[in-house]
Amino acid sequence: MKTLYLVRHAKSSWKYPELDDFERPLNRRGRESLESMGELLKEIKAAPDLIISSPATRAAVTARIIADRIHYPLEKILYSESIYLSDSDVLLHFIQDIDDDVKEAMLIGHNPALTDLGNFISNQQIGNIPTCGIFCVEFNIPSWRKINERCGILKFFEFPGRQMP
Repeated sequence: MKTLYLVRHAKSSWKYPELDDFERPLNRRGRESLESMGELLKEIKAAPDLIISSPATRAAVTARIIADRIHYPLEKILYSESIYLSDSDVLLHFIQDIDDDVKEAMLIGHNPALTDLGNFISNQQIGNIPTCGIFCVEFNIPSWRKINERCGILKFFEFPGRQMP
């Protein structure tokens, strides 16, 4: 059994137009949303063996705040340039290369790739993973290499403003 959390970075700020897209920070609303979503992950006892994030500022900060909330060591977060501006095919191959000792993995990145990937691997389709949204899929497979079209079961899909009771 494998579990994959697809997490879209929290809401970013457009306050600094001189910054490159890669460097955009989170805004206040994004940080507040992260607090509530981090609490949700803590409450459901999310325990990823691996967190992989885009190194873009808004994604990296999202990863660090979530990791802190669920007591995942910050120094163990992996950052991969291939997640930034990738498409769902790149993300799929990236996930298929995860070591099979990992039971739960969390991928923190960007749209449209995350939504496209979620719709490809899950038994349920969604329109969009909004900022700070978490799309969790379970797979009844022994190896990440076996992940393919619609082979996962949607465990939950939560985002700020729509959280589990």
